Amino acid sequence: MKEFTSCKMAVESCVTNKYFAIAHLYNEEKTMNMHIHDCYEIYYSISGGKQFLIDNRCYTINPGDVFFINKYESHYLSQIDQMVHERIVISIYPDFLKQISTDNTDLNYCFDYRDQGFSHCISLDKEEQQRFHYFIHKITSVTGYGEDVLERTAFAELMILLNKAFFSRCQTEPLSGSYQYSKQVDQILGYINQHIEQPITIEHLSKQFFLSESYICRIFKATTGTTINKYLTARRISIAKSLLADGKNVLEVCESCGFQDYSNFLKAFTKTVGISPKKYAQYSVK
Repeated sequence: MKEFTSCKMAVESCVTNKYFAIAHLYNEEKTMNMHIHDCYEIYYSISGGKQFLIDNRCYTINPGDVFFINKYESHYLSQIDQMVHERIVISIYPDFLKQISTDNTDLNYCFDYRDQGFSHCISLDKEEQQRFHYFIHKITSVTGYGEDVLERTAFAELMILLNKAFFSRCQTEPLSGSYQYSKQVDQILGYINQHIEQPITIEHLSKQFFLSESYICRIFKATTGTTINKYLTARRISIAKSLLADGKNVLEVCESCGFQDYSNFLKAFTKTVGISPKKYAQYSVK
């Protein structure tokens, strides 16, 4: 399998081929704005970095950390602390992962389990890191007869490794304390997500938390790496995708996500996802 040097190219390949793709990245690709993919994402950090905002949770990134992001979760990687930011990003087409799962082995577990207090992030120990690199090398270097079978087999083994690690952490670790952000921004994020269906403006948040508009914008951007308005849009699109996939009516989804005007919803959704809400609903019903 070709190893991409661009996350965007890997995502495009994943969606086009309805398969999976691997990107090995350093510091040359510009960080995307807060975004959502039509595929799963596994983000493995080699050198560490500053922080990752996934939905309403902000994580500090350390070497050996793995993040599991499903297709409904908006995410944003803030500016990194160091010149080199090495990481491996695996984009996975959800239906492909379902195809290679069984009744006894659900390889979607790390993307589907979203109980209260869970974490998108687990830290691999040294042995798990070595096995992770072994499988990535095997997938990207195998050639010749049986290449496709060996590629899929190695990928399945990698997903078993990661799901076992994810499951064990969910059972044994107090995950609710694994992400960090300032108390004020924590409260702001909580409020936004509890009232996402309502009109929310910076002026409204300023009055709600008794903070000046300039201050609230500054601490939100400093903590999360993105602006309040960009976060609001990304979260609403993330929720809209999930509701549309559940078969909800487009107009109902528009209202449920807090878009007060359908034309704005249509424009924002199409720009972010690449197709209209109606077409997305046709192709994505669970």
